[in-house]
Amino acid sequence: MFETVLVANRGEIAVRVIRTLRRLGIRSVAVYSDADADARHVREADVAVRIGPTPAAESYLAIPRLLAAAAETGAQAVHPGYGFLAENAAFARAVTTAGLAFVGPPAAAIETMGDKIRAKAAVEAAGVPVVPGVSGPELAAAARKLGPPLLLKPAAGGGGKGMRLVTDTGELEEQIAGARREALASFGDDTLLAERFVERPRHIEVQVIADDHGAVLRLAERECSLQRRHQKIVEEAPSPLLDDATRARMGEAAVAAARACDYRGAGTVEFIVPGTDPSTFYFMEMNTRLQVEHPVTELITGLDLVEWQLRIAAGEPLPFTQDEVRLTGHAVEARICAENPATGFLPSAGTVRLLREPVGEGIRVDSGLDAGTEVSTAYDPMLAKVVAHGPDRPTALRLLRAALAGTTVLGVDTNTGFLRRLLAHPDVVAGELDTGLVDRAAPSLIPATVPDEVYVAAALLRHAELAPAPDPAGWTDPFSVPSGWRLGGQPAWTSSALRVAGHDPVTVLVRPGEARVGEAEPVPARLVSRTTGTVHVELAGTIHAFTHAAVADGHWLGRDGDVWHVTEHDPIATAGPGAAASADALTAPMPGTVTVVKATVGERVTAGQSLLVVEAMKMEHVIAAPHDGTVTELPVAAGATVTMDQLLAVVAPAEEPAP
Repeated sequence: MFETVLVANRGEIAVRVIRTLRRLGIRSVAVYSDADADARHVREADVAVRIGPTPAAESYLAIPRLLAAAAETGAQAVHPGYGFLAENAAFARAVTTAGLAFVGPPAAAIETMGDKIRAKAAVEAAGVPVVPGVSGPELAAAARKLGPPLLLKPAAGGGGKGMRLVTDTGELEEQIAGARREALASFGDDTLLAERFVERPRHIEVQVIADDHGAVLRLAERECSLQRRHQKIVEEAPSPLLDDATRARMGEAAVAAARACDYRGAGTVEFIVPGTDPSTFYFMEMNTRLQVEHPVTELITGLDLVEWQLRIAAGEPLPFTQDEVRLTGHAVEARICAENPATGFLPSAGTVRLLREPVGEGIRVDSGLDAGTEVSTAYDPMLAKVVAHGPDRPTALRLLRAALAGTTVLGVDTNTGFLRRLLAHPDVVAGELDTGLVDRAAPSLIPATVPDEVYVAAALLRHAELAPAPDPAGWTDPFSVPSGWRLGGQPAWTSSALRVAGHDPVTVLVRPGEARVGEAEPVPARLVSRTTGTVHVELAGTIHAFTHAAVADGHWLGRDGDVWHVTEHDPIATAGPGAAASADALTAPMPGTVTVVKATVGERVTAGQSLLVVEAMKMEHVIAAPHDGTVTELPVAAGATVTMDQLLAVVAPAEEPAP
């Protein structure tokens, strides 16, 4: 076994790999960019090496710097985690050429399965069923012959990045262009594959593990059908769909796919199952690395997949057979991501002001977070995974919902509350899943309004902050209290105009013992208690508990997985100079990078026309013209870094024709 292993990754997966290294008594080496200098994975490793500035291309993707860090620290092996260089054959080859062990499959297997076109050919030759598809230089023409609906997929990568569903061939060229940009940015290769889209599909994958001594085993399957924008957000094992016969056939197909590329280590073979025929399945791709969702397999098998990756890379044979693999209970995982469901799931960023992660029997948390962690848009938005294991599926779902309700991340918007509500959706509870369910259900899972008690809590906190401290004798000047002072009368109201992103501003009036939200009638209200990290507020006879963090521009409040960043809204600034042009001005919906600029100043554009593209956390957001008109301002260029709400363009409306 190795003495020292370098982990060529960051965040929660680096922390998770380090955990197993520590258990096995192996010295861990972390690497970090400037943005991650204070990150949790850096602190938890035995030693950490700076590998470059923040951009991934100059740090986590810089192969020479990673190899130099391994040499400097005496590492004997490199674990790539997932993402970044995990499925990069050149990296695997460079690691072995340097005399180190790559904790993953051979470079040849990565090359075969890393190219979806070659992978389909390889597994089809091995007798594994595949989805009809086309590729090549004349992709648009070939795709038209195949006919919609079509799914565009980067040939060189996965994770949902660059995938586009095309239902109208009139949009084919534009969708291909966008998919190529995302593929090139994410994987350095813009080759695409167009496949026939399977209606109401289920996404089911099989975990395989293979050693250097001829053993290839399947470790059950995972159901990954709960996805948003082709990105998995909830996974479970085993699948509630498969019967024993289909499970066996799919497992045998996965083993055949692994043998087709002489696989070694832990890998995942992904299949698509038509919703109308659960006994049929097609090969989609093979991920030649550890998967994000590997904990659910670990919980039902009792195996540490990272440990077996290391042992196989060290040349050890698997000491158990297929018949000795035992499955116990059911496990479900939810991915906590830095995004705001109320604003269309736009990426979010910020500093973690308060962190509370769930604990308890059957609960596992894989996290890269700490209080004080800076979450930027430079990397993937996934922050942590909360996993529950129970004797059966209903128990696991119930445990996970409770664990998400007990999860608090203040300072950054996350999807935690959305996930908790998703896991209570009737179709999810019944196991009636498909890859489009989340998008269909999302509107009902995102609250249309902010609860009154949230606004009242923020207003009462502001009211308390405005109150002057008594002098040493305990006397308070009545003219300095925030509610004012009236001779023989009621205290005056203190007004707060408050706003939560994705919702309209609300005016809240408070005075001792009362609060009024908007135009509603006043009701009894008071700040019951305020301790570090917690606030209790009474509103109309009910006491509400929130986790709490005060920040310069307002307050973060959390409850049952939901969080609200309540800020003060300045209506005067909104109505000031330039407000009239706000309908013409296009601002950045999220912090990120401008990747494409399609317009120029003076150009006449039409409503809905794409003007530029902003990318953050590997997600593209198209900025389109709000109406017909002329571009009068365009203060950004491709490659520019922009902040939230920064001006990107102004489109002056076309003049109305004279009557």
